[in-house]
Amino acid sequence: MMMTHRSLCRGAVVIAALCAVPASAGPAHVESGSYEVEVTLELPHLEGMTQKKTASLCLTADPAANTHGIMVLSDNNPLSRCPFVNRYEEGDQISFDIVCEGKNSANAKAHYVFRQDRFQGRITMQMGGKNMTMTEVQTGRRTGSCEPSKAPTL
Repeated sequence: MMMTHRSLCRGAVVIAALCAVPASAGPAHVESGSYEVEVTLELPHLEGMTQKKTASLCLTADPAANTHGIMVLSDNNPLSRCPFVNRYEEGDQISFDIVCEGKNSANAKAHYVFRQDRFQGRITMQMGGKNMTMTEVQTGRRTGSCEPSKAPTL
């Protein structure tokens, strides 16, 4: 049986599409433990004028923990009290939205990438009623085990 050029092209397209699908989708790999996190707030038109701060987080690998213990770390931020929704995890990445209730409320989109004992994350925030977007940038590295009193709540 002789295959036509069109049939060969269709077969190649199907094979290419199958190869493009990730081999495994599932929860992100987060190593449980205490992390030292460097936090920087990026503000439009104020490059170089923001301060860095360091915070500690206790993260868990448990996929039942909504965001594994990740949170907004910038000071005086209303988003730190708002629920996380639309969580998506795959491979080494986690993304979610933060949505505060009420008219003209703050909201944000977060995206994190994990690598062994490190992570990098960006939370792009829009404060309610303001026409300004700012981004909290987090760079964390695992420093050891968590103290029981600082373990994340599930």
